[in-house]
Parts: sequence; structure tokens; C-alpha cells
Amino acid sequence: MFSDHRYIAFETIVSKEVRRFSRIWLQTLVPPAITIALYFVIFGNLVGRRIGEMGGFQYMEFIVPGLIMMSVIQNSYSNVVSSFFSQKFQKTVEELLVAPVPNYVILSGVIVGGMARGLAVGVIVTTMSLFFADLTIEYPSITILTILLTSMLFSLMGFINAVFANSFDDISIVPTFILTPLIYLGGVFYSVQLLPTFWQIVSGLNPIFYMVNTFRYGILGSSDVDVYWAFLILGVFIITLYTSCIWLLRNGRGIRS
Repeated sequence: MFSDHRYIAFETIVSKEVRRFSRIWLQTLVPPAITIALYFVIFGNLVGRRIGEMGGFQYMEFIVPGLIMMSVIQNSYSNVVSSFFSQKFQKTVEELLVAPVPNYVILSGVIVGGMARGLAVGVIVTTMSLFFADLTIEYPSITILTILLTSMLFSLMGFINAVFANSFDDISIVPTFILTPLIYLGGVFYSVQLLPTFWQIVSGLNPIFYMVNTFRYGILGSSDVDVYWAFLILGVFIITLYTSCIWLLRNGRGIRS
């Protein structure tokens, strides 16, 4: 994929990103795990006992895939947006752009670094879920592919947010007012079949709804959406966002002073 010098540049960027969040793991890896554990206890044990079954599964089993996906989305996104904006704020990204390194190598390194944190948190949350629910993965290939593509997609979204952000306050606007509502409306805690027809249509416009349900299909073997259609949507979003990120890097939009 890369020639020697390009691979070295890619490896350097990825290593820097991984060291960045692993050096302060008590702030980057532990808090998300604690938050999700509270979801397991409150929604899974306390609320779940009253709800009983959801979609043919115990409520705890039903929400576990969505909570794992939620942790991956939030951490992949936040790692890239905070890292790249910090580099932009400190002007170090300009030095990287004038180096003899292709834009796709820079972008790939930053995105893989974001995916590393998202997947690390995902592994921690998955391990924790085994203490609350008895899960078996029905389709491992679909499960792995879905979580990789989702992590990549939201890392790209975090990159775009970082490019257009002008202050540290700006990088929290999208997660607070867009990402969080989409996650909670994405079928993490309920089956869309329980909603009125209008809200089922609205849920169909939410890309996170397809990701959560495809991941749930990989683990439980049950989904509210067509898996192949969900992968098509994921692919279109990733290609569109990747192309946009490369264009932003090439033109220096929001990056060069």
C-alpha cells in the first residue's frame, strides 16, 4: 500500500496517536468503560427486569451490542477531533502538510489512530458485558467488519469537525447536539418495530440505526434492517467522507492560517 518512506510516515503518525491516548489511559480508556458499566447496571439489570424481553431476547442481551457500538462511535470520534484540532491549534499540522508525505498517508494515520482508541474501548466494554450477559457471536465476520467500518466512519467525521472548528468549544458542539441524539435514536435501547410508523421512517434516516442493527445481527442474529443495505450505506458514507477529507487537506481549508 505504501512505499518505504510513506510507510514510515504512516507508522509514525499512528504511533503518535496511540501513545497520545495510551499515555493518559486513566482519562481516555477507563471513564468510557465506567459509563457503559453504569448503563449495564441501570438499564440492563434494574430497568431490564421490568421490561423483560425485547426483540425476542432478554433486555440486557438486546442492549449490549448497541452499548458496545456507542462506546466505539464516541471514542473514535473524540480521539480524532481532539487530536487533530490540537495539532491545528498548535500549528504543528502545517509542518506536516509541507513535508513530502501524501495527504492520504496523513489522513490514514490519523484515522487509524482514532480507530485504535475506539476499538480498545470496544474490547474493554465487550469484556465487561460478559459479566452481565451470556453472549455468543452468531456471525463473527459481520461483527468485526461492522465495528471496523463504523469506527472508521466516525473517525472521518471527527476529522471534518476538527478542520472546521475554530475553538475548543466548537469540537464539543457536534457530539453534544448531533452525535448523542443520533445514538439514542439509533435503536440502542429499543426495537424500532415498537415505534409508530412515522418514527420508524425517521429512524430509517439515521445512519447509526443501521450500524447498531447490523452489529446486533452479527452478535445476536437478529436485526430490524437488511444487513446488505446497511453495509452499502456504510460504504457510501465512508467513501464520501474520505474524499471530502482528502479535498480539505489538499486545499488547506480551515487548516492553513
